[in-house]
Amino acid sequence: QVQLVESGGGWVQAGGSLRLSCAPSESIFTIGVMGWYRQAPGKQRDLVATITNSNTTGYSDSVKGRFTISRDHAKNTVYLQMNSLKPEDTAVYYCNARYRFRVYWGQGTQVTVSS
Repeated sequence: QVQLVESGGGWVQAGGSLRLSCAPSESIFTIGVMGWYRQAPGKQRDLVATITNSNTTGYSDSVKGRFTISRDHAKNTVYLQMNSLKPEDTAVYYCNARYRFRVYWGQGTQVTVSS
């Protein structure tokens, strides 16, 4: 089992920034892929960004150029830096880890962007 503890959500005005953190209970050296997803009310959960343990990153088109995913091995934490936030970025953001052929999810953290 991998526990994922998220933090950093909150409320921000459009154009502002937030940084989300995800700390897994396993070493991020051993987790193949970690990522962030988001789910807005009444919508499906969508991929936002991923990062592999070789630091290859991927982003959805809607956040490319505004969001950055990164890993800090010393702190065993994955971050999602979100800049130039828009009201349509409002959602619950979930950390995701793929470990030993299983998928794990965090509890989610709310991000609200006001116009």
